[in-house]
Amino acid sequence: MITSPQHRAALPAAEDTAMREALAAALHGPRGANPLVGAVILDAEGRVLVTGHHRGAGTRHAEADALAQAREQGIDVTGGTIVVTLEPCNHQGRTGPCAQAIIDAGLARVVYAIDDPHDPAAGGATTLREAGIDVESGLHAEDATALNARWLRGVVERRPFVTLHIAQTLDGRIAAEDGTSQWISGPQSLAHNHGIRGRIDAILVGSGTVAIDDPRLTARTPDGELSAHQPVRAVMGLSPVPDGAALIGTDGRFMHLVTRDPREALGLLFESGVRHVMVEGGSRIIGAFLAAGLVDELVLYQAPTLLGSGKNSVGGLGIGTLADAQAWAWDHSDGGAVRHLGRDLLLHLQPAAPAQ
Repeated sequence: MITSPQHRAALPAAEDTAMREALAAALHGPRGANPLVGAVILDAEGRVLVTGHHRGAGTRHAEADALAQAREQGIDVTGGTIVVTLEPCNHQGRTGPCAQAIIDAGLARVVYAIDDPHDPAAGGATTLREAGIDVESGLHAEDATALNARWLRGVVERRPFVTLHIAQTLDGRIAAEDGTSQWISGPQSLAHNHGIRGRIDAILVGSGTVAIDDPRLTARTPDGELSAHQPVRAVMGLSPVPDGAALIGTDGRFMHLVTRDPREALGLLFESGVRHVMVEGGSRIIGAFLAAGLVDELVLYQAPTLLGSGKNSVGGLGIGTLADAQAWAWDHSDGGAVRHLGRDLLLHLQPAAPAQ
């Protein structure tokens, strides 16, 4: 298809709009081992054909999702442009390399926001250019960087993405004075939590939680069956784990991290291949990860109950004045920042960006 001069002049505006749409689409995915990514395919005239996004580890990447939608709808994308929030990947993981999929689809141009800093996936832009595809980067780079700021930080620090789970009462308690805590949150919140367990690489608790609650740390379906994917069950602490502890199991997916240092624990998990870990447990381990600035995502289940006394959800953070309080921002990815889950509220947050 031949594009007229008028249409050529309009294409940058169409690509700008498409990138904004791709950024919005990316927010539909979950945070974790992979970044949030959105993609929009335009025809040679700059009209939107399809929009895709990444739905989490093991699923189609945003580019592959958009291309699959085009195939399913019988849309010919030959000679078109794909606008994507992150450099197309260049490696074979659980899914194929997006750079090659773009080449095979006959797209003529790729516009992406930021380079992929993850070594195994980087280099897609070079592969595309070598195949004769026009490639441009940097469009809305600041917005794309903000979208995945914590994931990008984890890549640089070579540690897993950290989700912190808290289930608490209105007055911030995770257990009553006698230690009872099952169940503060309702069945819908529990089901949501098990959905997260079913897609993460590991779940981490402290040795104190093992001694008190003897948790199994399994991922289960809504009908109570074991999920197909089970996370590594990790315990952090110096105390030995009892031989009969339920979380040891028989599948070899148990780790004892003999340290009280959250950063060291994450390093050990990273070395074992873990890229997304959910931290649960008592106020001490919750406070340790928060104080170290290592929480990338907070999933808080707020139950409409009061205890008046009991165990606080967050241990000491070493904060003595309001001016030093940790700032958190609402996270609108993966279904929204505030949702009703039965009788509970789900609050989804991420660390606020530092003030400029």
